[in-house]
Amino acid sequence: MEMERMIDKYFRPGRLPHIWCPGCGNGIVTGAIVKAIDKLGLEQDNVAVVSGIGCSSRASGYLDFNTVHSAHGRALPVATGIKLAEPRLKVVVITGDGDATAIGGNHFIHAARRNIDLTVVLYNNNIYGMTGGQYSPLTPTNSKATTAYYGTVDIPFDVTELARGAGATFVARATTFHTQILVDIIAQGILHEGFSIIEAVTACPISFGRHNKMGSAANMMKWQRDHGLMLAAYDKLTDEQKADKFPVGVLYKTRAPEYTAEYDKVIAKARKGEK
Repeated sequence: MEMERMIDKYFRPGRLPHIWCPGCGNGIVTGAIVKAIDKLGLEQDNVAVVSGIGCSSRASGYLDFNTVHSAHGRALPVATGIKLAEPRLKVVVITGDGDATAIGGNHFIHAARRNIDLTVVLYNNNIYGMTGGQYSPLTPTNSKATTAYYGTVDIPFDVTELARGAGATFVARATTFHTQILVDIIAQGILHEGFSIIEAVTACPISFGRHNKMGSAANMMKWQRDHGLMLAAYDKLTDEQKADKFPVGVLYKTRAPEYTAEYDKVIAKARKGEK
């Protein structure tokens, strides 16, 4: 009944069922965003959801907030414009591993550098799912894809380290197996005053899973369970033990001047004729 209430409240009438493939984790991540907003008690008119292009970015079309389905890689500049025009809005950016870190990579690092108050939920399924199964900047080395038939030799980004290095002040990660943790850290990211990035590790059984013989969608979720460890447990491992594991939870948090607040000071100076 609780999920039915949230579907009726937060999803646009007549848009379901969604287009995602059976076993895809994108619905779980989208549900986690909705649950986080509901948990915080935010008014829908005070929330903007901006997405780019890709499987994950289709989520904005289902959600009943102020929504924009923008161009490939351009969700962050659109979201930046919205936040500057209406700083009162909570702005959530839905993006994928390719959308955010390949064509949108330049926008990603500069949004983090500015520390603008956006909450980015990056659906990481390790592949370009919608456009044919090409490898992305987050595809693990030696993984197979339609553009890496014998395995990619590229070294992937750790997007959480990339974001932190670029200036993000809230960095977190969870998986579709760790659903309640994902809800909690998205809520924390929304409340954080500054650039927040939540990497949501999700499964693409049809492209990434099939190419890399990972088995069923259930098996891919078990992989998340076995390889994603809470940060406190991860930190206790040796470097050798960490090799095939990754930390889950809030990985980094600090405070720094927020961009729209600082820009308001510039506007105030200009109105007074100060230099």
